[in-house]
Amino acid sequence: MAFPSRTGARLPDHLARSAKAGRRAGGGPSRREFLAPATAYGASSATAYAMLGMARPARAQTTPVPGGTVRIQGELRALRDPRTFDFNMLANMTRGWLEYLVQYENDGTFTPKLLESWEVSDDATVYTLNVRPGVTWNDGTPFTAADVAFNIERFCERDFEGNSMASRFGVMIDEATNRAIPGVIEVVDDLTLVLNLPAPDISIIASFAEYPAAIVPQDFDADLMLDNPKGTGAYLPESYSPGVSGALVRNENHTWWNAGNGAWLDRIEYVDFGVDPAAFFNAAESEEVDAVHATEGEFVFLFQTLDGWRQNEVVSAGTILARAKQTEGPYGDARVRRALAMAVNNETVLELGYAGLGEAADNHHVCPIHPEYADVGRPEFDPEKAAALMAEAGVADYEHELISLDGGFWRDTADSISAQLRDAGIPIKRTVYPSNTFWNDWSKYPFSVTNWNHRALGVTTLAIAYRTGEPWNESSFENAEFDGIVTEALGEPDLEKRRALMAQAQQIMVDEGVIIQPYWRSMYNHCKEGLVGFNVHVAQEIRIDEMWWDET
Repeated sequence: MAFPSRTGARLPDHLARSAKAGRRAGGGPSRREFLAPATAYGASSATAYAMLGMARPARAQTTPVPGGTVRIQGELRALRDPRTFDFNMLANMTRGWLEYLVQYENDGTFTPKLLESWEVSDDATVYTLNVRPGVTWNDGTPFTAADVAFNIERFCERDFEGNSMASRFGVMIDEATNRAIPGVIEVVDDLTLVLNLPAPDISIIASFAEYPAAIVPQDFDADLMLDNPKGTGAYLPESYSPGVSGALVRNENHTWWNAGNGAWLDRIEYVDFGVDPAAFFNAAESEEVDAVHATEGEFVFLFQTLDGWRQNEVVSAGTILARAKQTEGPYGDARVRRALAMAVNNETVLELGYAGLGEAADNHHVCPIHPEYADVGRPEFDPEKAAALMAEAGVADYEHELISLDGGFWRDTADSISAQLRDAGIPIKRTVYPSNTFWNDWSKYPFSVTNWNHRALGVTTLAIAYRTGEPWNESSFENAEFDGIVTEALGEPDLEKRRALMAQAQQIMVDEGVIIQPYWRSMYNHCKEGLVGFNVHVAQEIRIDEMWWDET
């Protein structure tokens, strides 16, 4: 049995089986297993919930009040070409004028933005993308399928330095030219284009929702993106100073495509207080901000003491990990990497590094809330065996240096990992860097701690972060078997078959000691009561067009 999608297309039978499983589970884990792939195939959120015998959760019915300003704490780094973004706050600034084809929601569904709808063939090789009619750039020119094609071609430029979008669209890239394969992007008419993939890939729609996938105009110049902020969004940048502040103001000279349904605020200000969460709390307490982008660890409890502030929270696949770069020092030896992981109790790091506000992880970077997650068991914790492995590798006396950002849960997590390595008899020293220094070279350190954003699909995370040669492969992990399994999983529409492949890939991650991944972060933020539409998103997006002040 197949089900109709948003546009009348048919969804594959394997999704019907998943829907039945979701109904049997009463909306438990199987619900997310179904919602993400069903909406990626083209079903509306309402239809996908109906397939599960459920109604989509309704938002509170309130009447928005136009006007006003909101001040938000957020770390501000130098802007650059969006396809090279490696930090979600960059996108939260540019969301004012650069929008996305698709949005990813906290319930695991994908909803249309600049696309009105899409259809996907059963084998995930043909994607028909329907552009939303009536959208214009803020200079008045129509937004068309040719603009979408231009952006997808940009995503496929593998040799553009820092372009992580190429990791997500590898199926469409010619290995000889590092460009999109001729004919793979077909513009049918002004509002329709078709992607004719040479092999299946189930992650395309999810990739459109990633924060580096902002849609830019065909005359885009990254050096002039603030001076000439051409986009489809409702706002314009008024100012931007990295490390200090930035401001967006509503564009009164542009008829936004969704006018009447959002963009209520006159002005959004971002204020940078560095990375110390104590500074965020002080700014809130002294009324310098109206909202905090992210609240971490013990400060979650401290914010609960502020009168007139609201706490927002969500379970996420956001995480933090320590990785050894396999091209540096002794870290090319899997015994050394396994020893590092074996010496660390992830539950302890969760408590000490993040105040217990999450779930312990299993060192393979696929989360239980990912649709294709496979349970491969808990990692082995054995400090004595870890020390023996180091001795066997001939590096028992080698002093490791664990580098982290000097702030918040990054520092606390790295401190906890270091303490456990030291307790296991493994020599370790700690180095901390301020934000600008750390992020300039985040992918180059021999042994360091970094945080990773939530992704809709676990296979996407493995593809962009651990396949050989990818820009975000900070561990320099190279494993042909792993690469092949992940690529096969990207092309497997059937969820159960994909989960079997993921089990293999996850086990390789553990066996090779690629990462120490102590926990999955529950995400929190805080804002003043009355700020409607400011919530915590699993990927820490700030939906500026959904916010308004309710002063009743």
